Amino acid sequence: MLETSARLLRLLSLLQSRRDWAGAALAERLQVSERTVRRDVDRLRDLGYPVHASRGTDGGYRLGAGAAMPPLLLDDEEAVAVAVGLRTAAGGTVAGIEESSVRALTKLEQVLPARLRHRVNALQTYTEPVPADRPGPVVEPGVLTVLAAACRDSERLRFDYRAHDGSDAVRAVEPYRLVSWGRRWYLLAWDVDRQDWRTFRVDRIQPRTPTGPRFPPRDPPEGGAAAYVARGVSAAAWRYRSRVLVHAPATVVAERINPAVGVVEAVDDRTCVLNTGADSVQTLAVYLGLLGVDFDVTEPPELVEHLRTLTERYGRATPDR
Repeated sequence: MLETSARLLRLLSLLQSRRDWAGAALAERLQVSERTVRRDVDRLRDLGYPVHASRGTDGGYRLGAGAAMPPLLLDDEEAVAVAVGLRTAAGGTVAGIEESSVRALTKLEQVLPARLRHRVNALQTYTEPVPADRPGPVVEPGVLTVLAAACRDSERLRFDYRAHDGSDAVRAVEPYRLVSWGRRWYLLAWDVDRQDWRTFRVDRIQPRTPTGPRFPPRDPPEGGAAAYVARGVSAAAWRYRSRVLVHAPATVVAERINPAVGVVEAVDDRTCVLNTGADSVQTLAVYLGLLGVDFDVTEPPELVEHLRTLTERYGRATPDR
């Protein structure tokens, strides 16, 4: 009985970890026969867990939604991650989630083993977040869950989108990832109409349901979702842009430049071009100074003039001996 009970808990944990499981895959993970998997699935159903089965070559098992929330099985690291996440969410930018996060955290901490509760409390006690310099837009938790589910299940999504200029449009996309940057949420998706990757502000999205149909996953854009969003969001916000010829290999410069700062393009083995920008020429000058190598700047004229001013200032700061 103990072996069977432990196996049922393991089976339930596997069914909770992803949406669909083939019977053969579950049997391999549990080191039992597929017949035993079928019997264990029936036992879970008798306990009230809605496990759905499908037949055929693509058949398998899926844990469905029931009338009540079933118990979740978390290992030590998962339990700590959830607790820390709930404490962070209690002061986050997701609308209406603060009170729910506190209630969920209270329930979780009641059942945490002492060793884990001490880890969570220590992290909370000895961590101080820096207050945001400006409030971020608030997103609805329901929107986040719809977008996350569409990314997970590779289901096409249609939504109403409010652009930066205030215009509204209906977009059809193949969602890939949600990216949290600072106090904003972004959706990276393949735009079906434009046949290219696009970044969307989640607080401007109003999903249309139902989702679907499903689509085959695409290879992510170069550098991954976070880097792509960082480049796109930064470029859209730049007031000043500059194309700088850098006298160093692209690999060297790329190691010193965050994707949110600029994009590096190789020219040859010894030089590259840095496409960068910022809200001020002062910030641009800082970026270039951190390169630690020689470079040529011809635009924008405001940056060229500022660099000349810095040259004179630094010259006065280091008089001849």
